[in-house]
Amino acid sequence: MTTSPLTDRKNAAISRGVGMTTQIYADRAENSEIWDKEGRRYIDFAAGIAVVNTGHRHPRVIEAVKAQLDRFTHTCHQVVPYENYVELAERLNQLTPGNFAKKTIFVTTGAEAVENAVKIARAATGRQAVIAFGGGFHGRTFMGMALTGKVVPYKVGFGAMPGDVYHVPFPVELQGVTAEQSLAALKRLFAADVDPNRVAAIIIEPVQGEGGFYPVPTTFIKQIRELCDQHGMLLIADEVQTGFARTGKLFAMEHHGVAADLVTMAKGLGGGFPIAAVTGRAEIMDAPGPGGLGGTYAGSPIGVAAAHAVLDVIKDENLCERANQLGNRLKQRLESIRDKAPEIVDIRGPGFMNAVEFNDVTTKLPSAEFANKVRLIALEKGLILLTCGVHGNVIRFLAPITIQDNVFNEALDILEASIVEARAGK
Repeated sequence: MTTSPLTDRKNAAISRGVGMTTQIYADRAENSEIWDKEGRRYIDFAAGIAVVNTGHRHPRVIEAVKAQLDRFTHTCHQVVPYENYVELAERLNQLTPGNFAKKTIFVTTGAEAVENAVKIARAATGRQAVIAFGGGFHGRTFMGMALTGKVVPYKVGFGAMPGDVYHVPFPVELQGVTAEQSLAALKRLFAADVDPNRVAAIIIEPVQGEGGFYPVPTTFIKQIRELCDQHGMLLIADEVQTGFARTGKLFAMEHHGVAADLVTMAKGLGGGFPIAAVTGRAEIMDAPGPGGLGGTYAGSPIGVAAAHAVLDVIKDENLCERANQLGNRLKQRLESIRDKAPEIVDIRGPGFMNAVEFNDVTTKLPSAEFANKVRLIALEKGLILLTCGVHGNVIRFLAPITIQDNVFNEALDILEASIVEARAGK
């Protein structure tokens, strides 16, 4: 079966609202490599958008899932509970930042985790308002869209968003917004638009994902923590994309020595199997009444089994250290070609959550065209890349942290060649 007939079938059968970055149709995958239906091999620098941090089909994850399949696949934890759900909650309560008693719930997607974090925050505080940041991404459900700080493509055409959601600029000095200016904007919001005593929570990504892989400055997140404590607001850390060794720590908030009241997580937790979670202060997590949280598939025993294996692999294979090593090598290679590609204006990111940003050489404005050209050339050469950013001018790197050294070196060669070729084609 060739790609073209599959694309025709896709166009006829699937809503165009489900966008596709490539026209590759996967046939099989192993660790950091994907083979399509035509037998062509690709190096995967997307990892299902930071899902398979432990690689496609890690043997220990697959073994754990197979073992669970032989026992049971679904009972609904709210009807007939199971021990591995309890055990995984205990593990996350210990592993998430914060020296205080915690509790956890499991759901299915990152957007669900965010929705539930907001529900919990409102129940615990008796307040309604939530503050998020420009450029942030928190999901495609209605509350997720409301919190997300980008209109196209996430909000356009979907009508009114839920109320009592406010945005302030995220500190990105490359875009002329300092941490001081962002904090000042937050204080202006309190003076002009919403009483801080009505705010249930502030939600923030420690490294913005879709927004451009911009890390939050440590001083800023500490100031946000202080403001939350001052006004009785809760701090929600959205670690859906940053979690599980991606930034060189199990959770990105560990880089700042700041503990959130609630942490949302998904993606890398399941290693390719759907599972998401909210972990937070025990008294806050207990605010909703019985039945207020959960879902039919919430905490699927298959996803839970996979998550246990993922946590074991991260620890046993030292993936946090590995992420730092890979990220340093990637950033060094990009730095080495700055002279060949003056479009590069920034190279950044903790651990192996890295990005390169491009501007037009003449106008000095963000160049989505150049970023996309690099992506397409790399794809032709067998390397899958993703773009991101409010202006679409950022390439983000999310390869599995388990990527083999020889495959990683091959990918770096393709990346450099693609940037140089995109530059030569101008």
